[in-house]
Amino acid sequence: MAIDQNLLGILACPVDKGPLLLVEDELLYNPRLRRAYPIENGIPVLLVDEARDVDDVEHESILGRAQSA
Repeated sequence: MAIDQNLLGILACPVDKGPLLLVEDELLYNPRLRRAYPIENGIPVLLVDEARDVDDVEHESILGRAQSA
């Protein structure tokens, strides 16, 4: 299930309130903080406790696969 582009345009990181990148309908990514938020059954889970930190190698991989809002 794909995330609607209108919804993607209004979603923001709960920490810094900045825009997120959509990565292949599997996660939303904040490249500024290097935090990845899961998408479960087409629903973004924008909870700080559910996010995970991303290392340098994964950061580059994610940026290569991401599309901005």
